[in-house]
Order: sequence, then structure tokens, then C-alpha cells
Amino acid sequence: MSPPLFSLTEARSKLTNATREAVIGKNIKHLVNVFSQLPGSENEKKLTLDQVFRAVLEEEIINQASCDNCLAIISLAICGVTEGGICTATTPFVLLGDVLDCLPLDHCDRIFTFVEKNVSTWKSNTFYSAGKNYLLRMCNDLLRRLSKSQNTVFCGRIQLFLARLFPISEKSGLNLQSQFNLENVTVYNVNEQESTLGQKQVEDKDDGMEIEEGEMGDDDASTSSSIPIDYNLYRKFWSLQDFFRNPVQCYDKSFWKTFLKFSEEVLTIFKSYKLDDTQASRKKTEELKVEGEHVYFAKFLTSEKLMDLQLSDSNFRRHILLQYLILFQYLKGQVKFKSSNYVLLDEQSIWIEDTTKIVYQLLSEIPPDGDKFSKMVEHILNTEENWNSWKNEGCPSFVKERPVDAKPIKMTRKRPAPEDFLGKGPNKKVLMGNEELTRLWNLCPDNMEACKLESREFMPTLEQFFEEAIEQADPENMVEKEYKVVNNSNYGWRALRLLARRSPHFFLPTNQQFKSLPEYLENMVIKLAKELPPPSEEIKTGEDEEDEDDEDNESLLKENNESPEMLQQKVVTGAMIESFANKLGEHWKTLAPYLEMKDVDIKEIESDSEDVKMRAKLLLVAWQDREGVQATPENLITALNNAQLTELAETLTNDTENCT
Repeated sequence: MSPPLFSLTEARSKLTNATREAVIGKNIKHLVNVFSQLPGSENEKKLTLDQVFRAVLEEEIINQASCDNCLAIISLAICGVTEGGICTATTPFVLLGDVLDCLPLDHCDRIFTFVEKNVSTWKSNTFYSAGKNYLLRMCNDLLRRLSKSQNTVFCGRIQLFLARLFPISEKSGLNLQSQFNLENVTVYNVNEQESTLGQKQVEDKDDGMEIEEGEMGDDDASTSSSIPIDYNLYRKFWSLQDFFRNPVQCYDKSFWKTFLKFSEEVLTIFKSYKLDDTQASRKKTEELKVEGEHVYFAKFLTSEKLMDLQLSDSNFRRHILLQYLILFQYLKGQVKFKSSNYVLLDEQSIWIEDTTKIVYQLLSEIPPDGDKFSKMVEHILNTEENWNSWKNEGCPSFVKERPVDAKPIKMTRKRPAPEDFLGKGPNKKVLMGNEELTRLWNLCPDNMEACKLESREFMPTLEQFFEEAIEQADPENMVEKEYKVVNNSNYGWRALRLLARRSPHFFLPTNQQFKSLPEYLENMVIKLAKELPPPSEEIKTGEDEEDEDDEDNESLLKENNESPEMLQQKVVTGAMIESFANKLGEHWKTLAPYLEMKDVDIKEIESDSEDVKMRAKLLLVAWQDREGVQATPENLITALNNAQLTELAETLTNDTENCT
């Protein structure tokens, strides 16, 4: 049963006093405490508090209080929903509707600023479903009160708020069937007899009549347009607005002829009479500004007296030319709800393409910043085609839904392994199902210990692994090329891994280019043979006889009467290169030409590293690879002296003598 009337009245009185105190103190805690102490169900108390909020707000509106008090009550209601849960979710929207219905437009502007700032609150799960219809109705009521020409900015703010509130795919905000606003009728003088154009107006200065505000005086006469204007031009110009309002008329042959004739005449006027930056007078510029802000006219006036000024106005021309581009885009575009009879003829398509170019050219010639404005309009219209395609596809949602997951896989309990397989049987053996596998597996029961055995750590030395390859590379053994081990892919793979571990030549850069892995391994075998201790001898091949142009092989394999030990001592070693490169440093580029390095090689060295010491090392290594056995300290000292690097030459001489 509902509580008696006296208790409801008493509860309402307590809530009213608590609400007023909460508004003054801007704190909802006291109101929540009073709400919780009242008897009755939660729904009844919430409905009572909702009525209290409206009553308190009504008092503030009647007393013509400031907007701050009204906004404080609405903010208190929002906190009552989110924090205390003491009122329904629709209460803040009802209060907003009451305020905007009762206050004048000046105050509504400030209230709507509060609505804009709290758009994230309205979009939350708590308020969106409960208040979206209230907000839509509130905004539509405001738009009906506002003038589209006088309150253009306020109307735009409302539209932007709705765009932020609702998702893009909201059907209520989309013109799905591409309907036109046929109510937007442009009214102009259609009676030629009442026209004042073409009639000579004579001002009698002797009458002493003063020029009223808005009329043209002598100062304005100099700024008036020199375009010859008569009633026919006036009528043709403003009759084009009917085609812009309803583009479907252009598909009718008779209407198209009219549109074509009127458009050619208007565009001819625009092409014949160009505008410049100095054409607008200082007085006209000041009239277009109010407190430093530019005035925007949503719809131009159609008075005959303003025709000459309008044709000389850059904003007016841009307005008309932009209407042409929008019309052309609709006529050429593919619209889902366009009738199948609405098809352009070839002549019409050609005229539209040619006229589009003319319109863009006229836009680029209109000051100020004509080129920038023209490109911006072209970009916007190209983007608009994407929206048209999206609407033709039925406005699909931009949010991709997650695919419905399949039924969860039930985890089956695994059957325990037998004890014999785990090695827990009487023999402590792991049975693998095969005698040989069982034997191999049980060589060492502990796998981790087996992996750590020293017997598993085996890596051959370079001498052992490349012994056969070195013997086959010697021409005296006369081993044919196809039978050499370096041609075996398995051998080549293991050779590369061993060289990466044991040979310093593997990571040294070289200017030589190898076409295949066997060719690279043959070159590495020759280098290793020179470094191996006796009794290995330097290999001398006969490839230099076959390829006389290969300077690298000639220098590496040419005959020498000296013993291998003497050659080994004379060749520059890797340690010498490492030590001398640190001393050479930034002088490497001076030495490079005297080591017969090409410009291509020098550029390649510069691109490989930015460190001068590393560049010096790369230079010496490249020189060593090219010269082979001729890469001796004596030849390097000679090159240093030729490069006028005598101090470095003396340093290298001392280091060489100390080594020997």
C-alpha cells in the first residue's frame, strides 16, 4: 500500500529543503542522507525527488535567477543519477527541456554551451539510451525557434552537437533517399512592370534631400559595378536557384535548354568582369565586420537594388559557383534512389565537364586566395563522393563486429602414461617401442646430463676439416673441379658454420663478388692454406692461366721462388691491420688513391661506416684482399711515403722491425 498523503507531503518538503541546501552548497551528500532516511520504496522516493527538482527549477525561472543557478540544479540532478542513484536517468534531460522552453534565446545560448561540454556524459551508458530522444527533441525545438539567417552560428552548433552525440550510421540523421529541400524557395521580382532596373534615376541635389542609410552616395558610386544590369539578367540569374533547389529538372529537355541558356549568360558575365583585391572600398569592408568578426549570410537577398553590388562581391560569386559544382556532381554521380530515367545525354555530359573546368578557373581568379579556395573545394567534393558511395551501400556500420566465437573446446583429461614408458618399472628403462630406440634412449637416463657431456662438445679444427679441400685445390693433385668437396652442399653448409666460429676472414669485408658458394669456399681455402703451419704449403693453381684478367687470383697464386715461411712473414697480418688502422684514422682517404683504390670503392667504404678508424680498417682489408701476397708492409710504407704521410710510414717501419 502507498504511504498516506501526509507522509508524502512531509517527504516532499524535506527533499525540497535538502535540494535547495545542496544547490547552495554544491554538495549532494546531505540530499542523499535525507533521501535514504525517508520511508517508502525506492521508486516512489525517486519520482518524488524528480518532481522536487522540477519545482525548484521552476522557482528559479520565475524569479528570473541567473543561468548559474539553473545549471547548478541540472548538475545536481546528474550527480544524483551517477553518484547517489536517487533520481531517474531522464531527470536531467527533462530539466534541460524546461529551461530551454522558458528562457529567452540569449540565455539558451549559455545553457546549450553546458550541454555541449557534457556530450561525453550524455553518451555514457547511464544516460544515452534514456536521454537521446529527449536531446533530439530539445534540439529540434531550439532549431524551430532560431532563424537560419539570423542565428546561423547557433544553428550550426546544434547540428554539430547532434553529429557528436549520435553515431554516423544513425538512420534518423541520414538523408537515405537523397531527397531535396524543396521548401527552400528563392523569392524575387517576377513582374517586369514593377522592376526598377533600366529606369533612369535622377537625384536632385537642390531638393536638399539627405541620403538615407543603405542608399548609394557619390562615394559609393565609384565602387559600384560596371556590369550592365537589366531585368532580363536579374530574372535569369535568380531563376537558376530553382534548378539548384531541384536538380532533377535538368533531366527534362525543355528545362535543360533553359538552364543551359541562363547559365551561359551568367558565366559569361563572371568571365567578362573580373574582380581584384582593390575593388572593394574601405567602407564596404568595414560594413562586413562587426566587432572584428566576419559576418556570414546564409541566404543572399534578391533585391534589384543590390544586384550590381552582389555581382561585385567575391563571397557572392563563390556562393553561386559552388552551387554549380554541387549540381554537376549530383548529375554525374551514381545515386541509389535516382530514377532510371534520369540519364544524361552525351552532349549534356560534355557540357558539364567543360563548364566544370570553367567554374574552377573562375574560382581560382576570385580574390583573396582564389587558388587555395578552388583546390579546397575540389578536395571536399572528391571526399563527398566517398560518402555517396557509403550511402549507396546502405550506410553500413563503421564498427566491425567481432565474429561469434565457436563453442568452447572441452578440455579432455589425458590418460596417464604407463610406468614402463616413464622409466618407473622394475627395470628402470624407458620403453620406446623399438629395441634400437630403447637402447639409444637409455644410454643416459637423465637427458639434461647427457646434453652436458663433454663427449658431445666436438668441433673440428680448420686444419682437420679443410685438409681434403686444400689437397684438392693443389693443381699438382689434378682433381677435377666437379669432384671437389667444396661442390657438396652439405659440406659447404658445415664449412660456413665452422668458418663463422674459427676463422677471422669470415667477417672481414671484401670487394670481391662471388657468384656461388663453391667459388667462395675455394677462395677461403687458398687463404687458409697460407696461414696454416708447416708442412702445409701455399697452393699454386693454374686458374690464372685460364683467366688472365682476374687480378686477385694472379696475385694470390703467382709463382714465387721464396719459401712459404718467408712469404708468411712478409704479408701484412690481421693484427698489424688492426693496430695500424687506429693510427691511420682520418688520413685513410688521403692514402686510398695511392693504394690504387677506385672512387666507387671509397664511396662504398664511406657508406659502410661513419667511424674513421673503421673506415681505415676497411681500406686496409680491401687492399689486402686485392693484393694477396703482395700486401706487404714494404708496399704499404711506400704508399704512405707517396701520400706524404711520412710519420705514419716511420711508425709502421718501427712496428715491423720490432715484430721481426
